[in-house]
Amino acid sequence: MTSADGRRVGVAAVLPAKDEAERIAATVTAVRAIPGVDLVVVVDDGSSDDTAELAREAGAEVARHARNRGKAAAMTTGAAHVARHEAVERGADATLPARPLLFVDGDLEASAANVAGLVPPVLEGRADMTIATLPPQKTAGGGRGFVVRLARKGIADLTGFEAVQPLSGMRCITREAFDAATPLARGWGVEVGLTVDVLLAGMRVEEVPCDLHHRVSGSDWRGQLHRARQYRDVALALARRRARRGLR
Repeated sequence: MTSADGRRVGVAAVLPAKDEAERIAATVTAVRAIPGVDLVVVVDDGSSDDTAELAREAGAEVARHARNRGKAAAMTTGAAHVARHEAVERGADATLPARPLLFVDGDLEASAANVAGLVPPVLEGRADMTIATLPPQKTAGGGRGFVVRLARKGIADLTGFEAVQPLSGMRCITREAFDAATPLARGWGVEVGLTVDVLLAGMRVEEVPCDLHHRVSGSDWRGQLHRARQYRDVALALARRRARRGLR
């Protein structure tokens, strides 16, 4: 694909994954078919199943964490893997631009092909980061929207940006924007932290509807625990960014 300045540039897809053996091969296959994607990196974040092996068989490069370190660490590892890959390429051509990073959840299976819409606004220079907004899922989640409302209000208060789906993890981002948001917010606060940090750096963010389908957390105790951890991490990410700006 061609960037805003007319140079041909690829896109690196980074898929953080833990225990996704049932879905990772289909997700990798779908992502590899996206126009412009010429590098797919799966970060196996401490899986106890065959996620890494199946991802590699499907055509992805694989980076592994010996133990689970969380999504922010997996995203950082993936970006570093891409940078090392590009450093080898630049041995032959120092003018090669850094690829935008396309972050994709590992459980999307065939629907992952639909994150393709996130790429053009970034490559064409219309946005520094795009965020996927998802349709209603086939199975309804068990939450009541507390975390989404906290995230949406926090982003708006800090930046003025009204996010439709502030917790969406599917994003395409320039390397400059990713670096501006590094180090990433911990745990489940990573998406909210990314949005706030990119906007406060004066960069442009655009939400793009994408027909994606993934697992949702239920209303059992595991789902409730997941949402409690989300709420904690989002609140912490927002509090730290308010503190940086001298806000309460």
